[in-house]
Amino acid sequence: MKNFDHLRRYFDKAVHTDNHITDMIVAPDSLSARIAERLGFKAIFAAGYATSASNLAMPDRGIADFSIMLNKCREIINAVDIPVFADADTGYGDLDNIRRTVHNYEAIGAAGIFLEDQKWPKRCGHMSGKSVEAPHVLAEKIKTAVSERKNNNFLIMSRTDARAVNGLDDAIKRSRQYLAAGADLVFIEAPQNIEELKEIAAAFPNTPLMANMIEGGATPMLTSKELCSLGFSIVVHPTALTYAHTFATEQLLSNLKETGTTAGQEDKMITFDRFNNFIGLDEINQREQQYAPEEMKKMLQDLNIKKESC
Repeated sequence: MKNFDHLRRYFDKAVHTDNHITDMIVAPDSLSARIAERLGFKAIFAAGYATSASNLAMPDRGIADFSIMLNKCREIINAVDIPVFADADTGYGDLDNIRRTVHNYEAIGAAGIFLEDQKWPKRCGHMSGKSVEAPHVLAEKIKTAVSERKNNNFLIMSRTDARAVNGLDDAIKRSRQYLAAGADLVFIEAPQNIEELKEIAAAFPNTPLMANMIEGGATPMLTSKELCSLGFSIVVHPTALTYAHTFATEQLLSNLKETGTTAGQEDKMITFDRFNNFIGLDEINQREQQYAPEEMKKMLQDLNIKKESC
């Protein structure tokens, strides 16, 4: 049984540690999350862009609903032993829906969620055509989320998409209002240059901040170390694995369609034995053998012998 309280405390401490940045990859699925964990990532993000693509083969335009998002996050949490933070979009409705969202994400073991101020149907923060609610709407949702959580280490992040709609000043003003409403973490989506990133960091010197690194997006691509030096506590890579999966799959299938075989493409794939070992086949086989009828019969016989000798 996983100790979710321990994972939440670990994540909470990590994002509140000075001169440290928590580097999170968005995992499209459980396998990707397991790979990231094995390679040393200390936390995973479950987010809408990747979930919409992997589950529905559709864009991040509010099509992946609450159930799809929750189930994807649950699958990822079950696959790894590191904290998983979740994209909860707008909370999926009114304040009663916020209560439902918080209760469910906390129950499945998430380290926390972010809630955003886009109007529904929301879209990826680096897409054009966004619109935002009046700031009091998200402020009330955050107040509700904070009051409904059972564990103070279940962190609530505010996200605003106002930068693209109303400018950076409004985004900062809104985020201050969300922070006053009880948000633990702040995320201003899609700043457009390093100067804006610096301005955000200066506006929230004592609050953990998140930066979003999207290939081809509105924000300049910086390293985790560079973002840490600017004052950010969390960096997320939301599209990297989705784009890499799509590219690799397209290339391999294109070649397969042309040649009729995958022979000659083995250098682009993991081997049969290595993959089976990675996903735990040996452990499952060992457990199967341990509890095989013959082994269980022998164990019961040994127990009876010990009982008779007492």
